[in-house]
Amino acid sequence: MGQKAEVKLNVLEKDFDFYLAHQEEFVKKYNGQYIVIKNGQVLGAYSSDIEAITETSKNHDLGTFLVQYCSPGENDYTAHFHSRVVFA
Repeated sequence: MGQKAEVKLNVLEKDFDFYLAHQEEFVKKYNGQYIVIKNGQVLGAYSSDIEAITETSKNHDLGTFLVQYCSPGENDYTAHFHSRVVFA
């Protein structure tokens, strides 16, 4: 991975950490919406992820902001995988 890609991932990781740290207050204000976070600030709230990306990308480069569905708990940012694979 190139250095620019790593920097972008670090920035997005910080924005995700910001979401986690403020999730409870965001849920009170934005529950059920997609919020856009950049540099520790909420840029907007939208009814769909496509709308959030489309509107935000008019003024900000793709890959420089985080779009996160706002809901309580961890279900909307945690993936669970189940497999029937057996390791010997």
